[in-house]
Amino acid sequence: MKLQVHSVHFDADEKLVDFIQKKVDKLETFYDRLVDGEVFLRLNNEGIENKTVEIKLRVPGNQLFAKEQAKSFEEATDLATEALRRQLKKFKTKLMESKV
Repeated sequence: MKLQVHSVHFDADEKLVDFIQKKVDKLETFYDRLVDGEVFLRLNNEGIENKTVEIKLRVPGNQLFAKEQAKSFEEATDLATEALRRQLKKFKTKLMESKV
């Protein structure tokens, strides 16, 4: 899946971008018709949990979104992809119900 990663006010290293790509690619096991995605990485100034990850996924006819904050970008990515996994399952269930 085509994924755009935007790091706001800093440069994300290649390892982090690869990690995010792998995590988001795993979401395709739950729903294989993902169109594309966008990821925004932000550093906040306050608190220990100052890393924010926003993931926007486009599926046919809809858009799913998750925003999480954590101590590291990896942890925030884990939380956001988990939230998107739940959303994808719910979306797929609704899709199946509407076809019946």
